[in-house]
Amino acid sequence: MGSGNSKSISSDGTGEGGYSSGGGGGQLYVSVKLESFNLKPLLVPHVYGSVPVIGSWESSQALAMKRESNSTWELSFVLPENHETLDFKFLLKSKNENDPFVVEEGACRLLERGKLEEESRIALFRMNEEVLEYRVVISAVKISPFDLAISWRTFQDNLKPSTTRRIPDVSIDSAPDMETVNGSAAMLDFDLEQYEVPTPPSVISSVTYPAQLTETPSSLASQTELSEIVPHVSNDASMVSTGRYTTQHSIDEMAPYSSTEVFNSKKLGTISSSPFQFDRGLLYVDRGVGSPMLSRSASESTVSNMIRLDSKSKKAMPAASGAVAAGAIADRMIGPKENQKLAIVMVGLPARGKTFTATKLTRYLRWLGHATKHFNIGKYRRLKHGANQPADFFRADNPEGIEARNEVAKLAMEDMLSWMQEGGQVGVFDATNSSRKRRNMLMKMGEGKCKIIFLETLCNDESILERNILLKIQQSPDYAEQENTQAALQDFKSRLANYEKAYEPVEEGSYIKMIDMVSGHGGQIQVNNISGYLPGRIVFFLVNTHLTPRPILLTRHGESRDNVRGRIGGDPALSEKGELYAKKLANFLEKRLQAERTASIWTSTLQRTVLTAGPVIGIPKIQWRALDEINAGVCEGMTYEEINKNMPEEYASRKSDKLSYRYPRGESYLDVIQRLEPVMIELERQRAPLVVISHQAVLRALYGYFADKPLEEIPYIDVPLHTIIEIQMGVSGVQEKRYKLMD
Repeated sequence: MGSGNSKSISSDGTGEGGYSSGGGGGQLYVSVKLESFNLKPLLVPHVYGSVPVIGSWESSQALAMKRESNSTWELSFVLPENHETLDFKFLLKSKNENDPFVVEEGACRLLERGKLEEESRIALFRMNEEVLEYRVVISAVKISPFDLAISWRTFQDNLKPSTTRRIPDVSIDSAPDMETVNGSAAMLDFDLEQYEVPTPPSVISSVTYPAQLTETPSSLASQTELSEIVPHVSNDASMVSTGRYTTQHSIDEMAPYSSTEVFNSKKLGTISSSPFQFDRGLLYVDRGVGSPMLSRSASESTVSNMIRLDSKSKKAMPAASGAVAAGAIADRMIGPKENQKLAIVMVGLPARGKTFTATKLTRYLRWLGHATKHFNIGKYRRLKHGANQPADFFRADNPEGIEARNEVAKLAMEDMLSWMQEGGQVGVFDATNSSRKRRNMLMKMGEGKCKIIFLETLCNDESILERNILLKIQQSPDYAEQENTQAALQDFKSRLANYEKAYEPVEEGSYIKMIDMVSGHGGQIQVNNISGYLPGRIVFFLVNTHLTPRPILLTRHGESRDNVRGRIGGDPALSEKGELYAKKLANFLEKRLQAERTASIWTSTLQRTVLTAGPVIGIPKIQWRALDEINAGVCEGMTYEEINKNMPEEYASRKSDKLSYRYPRGESYLDVIQRLEPVMIELERQRAPLVVISHQAVLRALYGYFADKPLEEIPYIDVPLHTIIEIQMGVSGVQEKRYKLMD
């Protein structure tokens, strides 16, 4: 386990690679095993022999072997490499102390320099008329004194009691006293903005219309030069949406947005090529929802390739473990074929939160490992027929408008079904779908290909509707070219009235109705004909979602003593630098959450996170076992260099597939994601500010959810020490800020 050499002993008494056994100072780790497939559970093998090593030829002083498996007993010990010849024998003792013991037949066994004479000799025991046979296996590995010293130190460190042992799982202002540090060093200036640092290039920090992050219509690619279509951007924007992912470009590389050059539309509305800017102090919103990708990221190409590869195999499973994998296998083995593919068809009037709900659901299912895509029909409509359609286009007595809208709905449904044929699992079909005739059309198209569940969103709260309508006017590409805000508002309300006249609530098929659930206060969910693991998880998720804006602050614990040593896992205390960060974090939270009286702090059960939260005063602290660091199994307490030296195959396996790699007797990143699902559901349910103090692997998984990162990217997300990642959750989506309090 340490930095010293470990060598197997060869038949000539030398270590592999020419490491001589006569060099002095080396040690032999010896493992003695007895194997039998006819073990007597009441008989325990023992070893007795040479006084200097084993201790005694007295049977009462014999060393008991430990049960290793159903067929094996084992005893291990350490000898000097130049030890004197060890002679010993095996004996069997009954667990009933009154029964006599039985010594193996034959001469004593001799062990010299890790090699056993007569190695192939079977251990025979005669018990009355019965003869018991055991196969003897002895192995010896040369290890250095440094290995032993480091192993012993790690063992002793693990035996030290945690300094947070007596702190309850839920506490306020309860933590052991830390060593005194310079008070001024822990103080922060009142202006927290000076600690703000740039977010990673792939993060969208401005408000983005949710539909912009949906799938780019593949069926319309041949009708338009998609690579030339780009959204209109403001002068300070540097991000261009590329479907699910984002790619950074300079403003000089972007062509101006010109709908007259792009759309081949029936005469359904006037299209203007002039850009639209609000004259009030509004946040910049990227409105290019109908715009396709300028380029695909490497990560997206990887995901696409994986889907094509998976489609070749009928037995392809989602990238998941635990309950998700179990549910997928059960559905595949015993469910109807069409149930293996799931279409969530949104239903509802405009401004009811359909796209927001669809976006959150898509992100959640992707994070769990299900291949999921979000198909927004408004995006198809804008590409096919233009963005600036008047309210009359949406009238129920406008046959030309109905035909055009049904046309793009069919195109989107065909795209979704084609993607499912290639390996996709869940498609979220995002449109009003407000008539029974439209829904019947979709059910007929999906018959025998996928299971359709309608998800209807209903809202009767006028204040929420007014807010949603205003956001729609401000953010939707449908009004990007409308310079008169009041005219845009009037047009949208006319469009809404046209939909309301012909709206038919869902009463057919399998459905989920979300009634006044948007605010997160009260409301109800109705379900009909819903069964199966995944539909059940979807219902559970939807019950706990809402639009209440609130910040979520993610941070790693302060630097630990094992961080300094480069060791993974364990339960070390904080270093001096880590203690300083804990005080700075308390100062930061006092200033950042000074007006928030309902905030709370979540930590893991490991002392380095509990100690980091310790100096915070007046905020409840809750320990979650699910927030503990990834379990490194037998590698706990080791450095990566030690793993590479002593377990090269494990090191290589982890390097080749960090997402799925599971430490021996430990966890993988997929395992971590599965145990974090209850945490994530509670994060979605919370309405108050929340601080999560946890560990690198755990925060990578949580951040990957909020940022909608592909699973393959999660193990490589940068989550530095002594940095706070602030996630803003709200109706406008997810935004991020970062604060670095110290190096």
